[in-house]
Amino acid sequence: MAVVHQSCPGYVAEPFASLVAEHPGEDVYPQADFRTEWGPIFHRGRLDGSARVLVLGQDPATHESVSRRILVGEAGQRVQGLLAKMGIDTAYVMVNVYLYSVFGQAAGSRHVTDEAITAYRNRWLDALLVGTDVTAVLALGDLAAKAYAAWAPTRAATSSALHLAAIRHPTYAEGSARASGKPLAETTAAQLANWNAHLDALAAHVQPEGPTDLTPYAATWGPADLVGIPEGDLPPGAPAWWRGVDAWAARSGADAQTKRATITVTVPRGARSWPPL
Repeated sequence: MAVVHQSCPGYVAEPFASLVAEHPGEDVYPQADFRTEWGPIFHRGRLDGSARVLVLGQDPATHESVSRRILVGEAGQRVQGLLAKMGIDTAYVMVNVYLYSVFGQAAGSRHVTDEAITAYRNRWLDALLVGTDVTAVLALGDLAAKAYAAWAPTRAATSSALHLAAIRHPTYAEGSARASGKPLAETTAAQLANWNAHLDALAAHVQPEGPTDLTPYAATWGPADLVGIPEGDLPPGAPAWWRGVDAWAARSGADAQTKRATITVTVPRGARSWPPL
């Protein structure tokens, strides 16, 4: 029997077809602060009305620039694991605060309330939240929380019925350790304690698709805490290793501008048929 593969059908239905066709470019996203040369990356997950959770992320990274879907790297796998704890395997949709990858540490904070960026982002949030079956919003980090706060008053009736879980970004631990000099084990424990604090309330506002496991996270990531990306989330023909837990894309170069222009993709060793393992 032939293997039947799943894939994301893309942006064929309204309002998403128009949203993609009318996406802003460098006139809204200044190239000095965003890697607009890699193009906009719109979403991951269900656009067919079956989503019960909206995940609001920050901006696309290296893996996302190649796969053309958001939150597919390690951050996405950690979020996938959190959703799985609530019994959500596919009934989610994910969008970012920004369509384009942020260039420079300060750029994200500088533009989160830009009028034109906010207006387009709010069109996506309207499409995904107003009159839909989404009951909970998972905001990943401060920028996501600010973006949601900018949208909520524009749709007060809808937002008042939604549960908001504003949690630390899935890569908070690594970023905090670099910025503060604290041990990674300490910042990881703090991140997972933050996720634990939101877990029960979040699960209470989501209708699960299947079994739940609300066992709190330990002080560090466990083997089951990272979950691979479903095949149906990615474009047709995406290789299986795009969805795995092994990192396969990284920026490379001797300076910031070279790194901006260069992503090195390496097929994980376990996915290769050469050389012999």
